[in-house]
Amino acid sequence: MQNSEASLSQLRDLANYLAEHRAEILTAWKNAVEADPELRMASTTTRAQFIDHVPAVLDAFEARLSSRDVADRVAAREAERASAAEHGLHRWQQGYDLTETMCEWGHLHLALLQELETYHSLHPDLMPGTLRVARRELLQLCSDGVCASATRYTHLQQHEAATRLRELEAALAQLRQLEQDRAQAWREAAHDLRGRAHAIASASAILTREQVPEQYRTRFSEMLRLGVASLNKLLGDLMDQARLEAGHESRQIAQFDVAALLKEFCDTTRSIAADKGLFLIAKGDAPLVIEGDAQKIQRIVQNLVLNALKVTERGGVKVTWEAREDEHRPQWTLCVQDTGPGFKHGAATPIARVLKHATEEGREMERQSHPTPGADAPVASAPTMASQTAAAASRAPPGEGIGLSIVKRLCEMLDASLELESSPGEGTTFRMVFPRRY
Repeated sequence: MQNSEASLSQLRDLANYLAEHRAEILTAWKNAVEADPELRMASTTTRAQFIDHVPAVLDAFEARLSSRDVADRVAAREAERASAAEHGLHRWQQGYDLTETMCEWGHLHLALLQELETYHSLHPDLMPGTLRVARRELLQLCSDGVCASATRYTHLQQHEAATRLRELEAALAQLRQLEQDRAQAWREAAHDLRGRAHAIASASAILTREQVPEQYRTRFSEMLRLGVASLNKLLGDLMDQARLEAGHESRQIAQFDVAALLKEFCDTTRSIAADKGLFLIAKGDAPLVIEGDAQKIQRIVQNLVLNALKVTERGGVKVTWEAREDEHRPQWTLCVQDTGPGFKHGAATPIARVLKHATEEGREMERQSHPTPGADAPVASAPTMASQTAAAASRAPPGEGIGLSIVKRLCEMLDASLELESSPGEGTTFRMVFPRRY
């Protein structure tokens, strides 16, 4: 009984000694780690970051040495494990690999063991059982620390791997959807090309007939010219789309007066609007000097204005712009508003979905107004074919989604947001917000 009490008293004295020499122990541990050529991360952390939860581990170790109650020792061991697990978390967050974390525990074990030997040399009267218990508790400390840190580290790695897997699966699903959308867009473009080529072929075939009256010949010649111009425009849009998808275009940023550019474009385009009895208004801050890609901004407004003029039967198109004052991020806004038929889907619909439906609606309009003749259908007379071809030529070409898709990609290239407001029968407004500086 006396030996037991004496041993407990010596263990408490040892625990107090370790607490008093905590700073020297931690310094010796850090020096040993920094001297190890296999451990590189320690040199990049501050002392506070390096020590981390280890003082709490040592507190629990000292509590185990000085405790006479079994329940207290169990609680102290659980506290050790919890602190060791948090240490493993911290090392994972700092970028340590698992091997480095385990080696650090080995150096801490050796630093504590050296301190036990020093204490023994200073107290030669220590009972043999006292030092044996201290060494066993130290071995238990390091074993628990290694296991707890490794377990926490492994769980974190597994969680990170699972998160990356989910991100990869989501990215793969998005890529598949993009591929499907891209394939659909090219199918629609092929349909447009086929339809326009058919109109050109029909007009050309009629012009070869000798019995076609002169007034129809003139009319078909004009339709042939318009068909070729329309086909050329579609091919140009497809080439632009292909270059953008292939990443062959880059922005060329320079300072210029965007108000002058937009006003000049509207002035040169106003005759197209006048031919349809429509207005084309250009209004905004002038001058408005910005940084940007003048060519791409002109392509954006050209696509939007020409598309708007094609679908608008009454009223017209308004192009407006203004500066947005923001000391942190100067911006400017461009709006193209028409009084056309609008989209069936409102402003809450994502732009990609709206573009897709715009193309589908164009297809439906074309099928309803110009059905494809069957193989056994009778050959139409020249006047009938003339009226059909004229109707096809006068309509806004389907597949406007190509031009709008180009606008969307150009806006992305220029770091601009693209918003849409549209209601059936009330027109459509495209609003873009561009940076004034890059």
